[in-house]
Amino acid sequence: MPDRQIGKEIGISGVAVKSRIEKMINKKIIEEFALKIEPPVLGYSVLYFVVVGKDLDDIMGKVKLVGEPFFVVPCVGGITVCSIVVRDDPTKKMELAKNLLREVRVLSIFEAKNPGIRSDLTKTDIEIIDILLDDPRLKIEEIAKRSKFSTKTVARSLEKLQNDEAIQFTLIYNPKHMDKIIPFAVLVGVKGDIRSTRIKLEKQFSSSFLQKPFVHENQIVLFMHTDNIYRMDDITQKIQEIDNILSVDLFIPKTITLPQEWVKSTIEQAKRSKKLHLLSEIHS
Repeated sequence: MPDRQIGKEIGISGVAVKSRIEKMINKKIIEEFALKIEPPVLGYSVLYFVVVGKDLDDIMGKVKLVGEPFFVVPCVGGITVCSIVVRDDPTKKMELAKNLLREVRVLSIFEAKNPGIRSDLTKTDIEIIDILLDDPRLKIEEIAKRSKFSTKTVARSLEKLQNDEAIQFTLIYNPKHMDKIIPFAVLVGVKGDIRSTRIKLEKQFSSSFLQKPFVHENQIVLFMHTDNIYRMDDITQKIQEIDNILSVDLFIPKTITLPQEWVKSTIEQAKRSKKLHLLSEIHS
């Protein structure tokens, strides 16, 4: 999205937007820009873990024996919230994870069920995604130069990706560098229609969002902010009152990471395929 378009939406100039983004990058508030792809589209199931333990390296070492990390969020109080992608039977993977993590306190392990999102990604889209994984902010002209596609082809693919529910242009921020802003995350369990629940959450709480929610069939992860720790609890209670909400868990993150190794390896496999569409490769 061009700086001037962002500025138009929030009421400042494009020059001011660019300046503020650069300032946040220099202050390390914005750590990186990222392309987030829903694992089920690439043929994976998703498991969530909420564990308590001081040795994050040991916890993640054991988790990686089960699957590749999707996102990892160490939180205040020694709690780690993370999710992993797995190819095989997720139920068996959960049992394996419980055995591996028996020496730490496991608050929850569960599967975020396949949301049934289908993305008709072509070989051209895959080539462009591969380039964007390294820098999601590249201009159309630079993508065209690297991919050897026309700017018209790149623009058409980018529009398609931006409108795809399974793909999100996002960023990773550092909670420790946000001064007076208190970032927090809310893990919401949902029964019934996930989309209508998400719309209700966005309508009521979007002014407190730090970024678009991470959504799966029965789970929504809200990344939020406040300037008052007591208001944080108030927001969490109000979320609980919304229809179709099964559970609400509040976490205060210390760092957030979105590992991309699993995406890059899958994209590399797709690029080597002779088939024109990624989905036919996944489900064949």
